[in-house]
Amino acid sequence: MIIDIHSHPVLLDVINDSPEKLEFRKQQFGVYKSGKLPLDFALKLMDDAGIDKTVILGEDYSADSAMPLVSNDEIRAILDAAPGRYIGFAGADPRKEDAPSELKRAFAELGLSGLHLNLSRTRLSVQDERVRALFQVCSDFGKPVMLHAGYSWKPDTPSSYSEPILFEDAFIDFPKVRFCLAHMGWPWWEETIMLLMKYPNVYADTSTVYMDSPTKWFRQLFSVSMDIDWLQNSFADKVMYGSNMPRWRQVRSMKGLKDLPLRKDVLDAVLGGNAQMFLGKETIDER
Repeated sequence: MIIDIHSHPVLLDVINDSPEKLEFRKQQFGVYKSGKLPLDFALKLMDDAGIDKTVILGEDYSADSAMPLVSNDEIRAILDAAPGRYIGFAGADPRKEDAPSELKRAFAELGLSGLHLNLSRTRLSVQDERVRALFQVCSDFGKPVMLHAGYSWKPDTPSSYSEPILFEDAFIDFPKVRFCLAHMGWPWWEETIMLLMKYPNVYADTSTVYMDSPTKWFRQLFSVSMDIDWLQNSFADKVMYGSNMPRWRQVRSMKGLKDLPLRKDVLDAVLGGNAQMFLGKETIDER
């Protein structure tokens, strides 16, 4: 099974029923020239890349914006519109007093499968008690956490809040929670590798920012910046394929990974096996 662990549904037509909503999301996400993405075309793009399931990420910064970027109810609506193809992660703005109860509702009532947080957008640290309260909910429910790590193209997102090493206390204090450092934590990929090797509950995904083509970029990251055997021999069970759709087409990032000189067992793990471990078998079975 091939799983895209990291995508954003901000352009899907299912949740953009007015020009105002679409424009809000384009401005907040920083995809100013993009248009609405029909769901049936998004599913065709998945099929073209050979992807069985895609994780769609909710995002909530409504403490200082008009509405969540993508609300938990909207994530649920997308899941219902394409049964079996998407896995939904909740968003919760830690700055809002009702964030823990909203996250509990997302898990218990909406059936969402994890939490997505971009602390650069909220300008909070993992030591903040409001953030830790959300991690505790995830621990109680047995749900994983997708953490934005490293560089972000979103407007108003200082990278100083998302350096991978800054998250280390959370990995220690919440050992039952599986965390993913999105984007390989680039440009702090060396910190990401250290954390992958040190903590059994830490994963990373490949949704990095390309300087040129995915093939050239993955070659640079995994074969030049590091030795390809580091991935194959030291943390092959920790890296997951993520496209960062709609910024990058899934078929292109998929080709970039397949062009790497990886053993078949490692490629299979990166493309889906590791995501199944991160998400939990029960999530895959239910979806």
